Amino acid sequence: MPLAKALRERGRKNRIGFFLHIPCPPPEMLTALPHHERLLPSLCDYDLIGFQTGNDAFNFSRYLTRECGLHSRDFNFVVADRTVSVGAFPVGIETAAFGDLARKSVRLPFVKRVIRSLDGRALVIGVDRLDYSKGIAERLSAFERFLQKQVEWRGKVTYLQIAPKSRTEIPEYADIEQETGAAAGRINGAFGEADWTPIRYVNRAYGHATLAGLYRAARVALVTPLRDGMNLVAKEFVASQNPDDPGVLILSRFAGAAQECKAALLVNPYDPDSVAAALGQALSMSLPERRERHASMFQTLSRNDIRHWAHDFLTALEREPNTSSFFEAQPVQ
Repeated sequence: MPLAKALRERGRKNRIGFFLHIPCPPPEMLTALPHHERLLPSLCDYDLIGFQTGNDAFNFSRYLTRECGLHSRDFNFVVADRTVSVGAFPVGIETAAFGDLARKSVRLPFVKRVIRSLDGRALVIGVDRLDYSKGIAERLSAFERFLQKQVEWRGKVTYLQIAPKSRTEIPEYADIEQETGAAAGRINGAFGEADWTPIRYVNRAYGHATLAGLYRAARVALVTPLRDGMNLVAKEFVASQNPDDPGVLILSRFAGAAQECKAALLVNPYDPDSVAAALGQALSMSLPERRERHASMFQTLSRNDIRHWAHDFLTALEREPNTSSFFEAQPVQ
């Protein structure tokens, strides 16, 4: 974050951009960060500061106004003799390429073995780093609530949670691993049968091709982080689907991807009952509704792919903002 400041101190005057891929909290929370008054204002040495969503850009702009006394015109801030622009540039994926990969990967031997092992059961999939922000523990609680309340689905659905270990040297992350494994074991013990295991919990990473094939085979994706800058798993799942028979995306409203994937089933990950209800809705959703929801999201993600993101950000970085009328109408604070 302070890189541009260091470069400016060495005499660099060229335009420099910065992109924050994680969420930007409101100033009421940013000011709880030790030494925020030194770290965050240093971002003003960049010419363009990009965020995943409009809310993130707005939160940072509020910080500059509230803590630094700066005023904006169309999210352009005048700092000394320079103009700092703040904007939203949601990161995309290679939508078409990922779709092609999924079509091929569903025929991989490993993916075919997984599909055969389901024995006709619907597959619900979750793919996350083993990180507290991903809401895996809350998701397991929601799946448990789903099995408790919608007994007709017992034995007919399998939930595959892929959660590669993350930051294992930190004790708190080791605790998350232990708690998550214990929860999966408890749910399997309570609801499993000799011929059916409700949850398959795997602590290892798989390559893009394997994941693409598993996404395409899944009936539902559970993407329910407690907070996420964007979450590309949601976009990859949509891109991987067969448009003639697509799966359903259940997405946390606190993920940046929710801004573009409005046709997903948006849920509050802190409310296990609502997530459980969304699971039942997704599994019983009619084919026409699934097609309509998928087509809407796929169209948006195709338009806002990774090339579009790069083009928009670099174009904005190269453009000199027009600030000639900046001081004519500063907002009253």
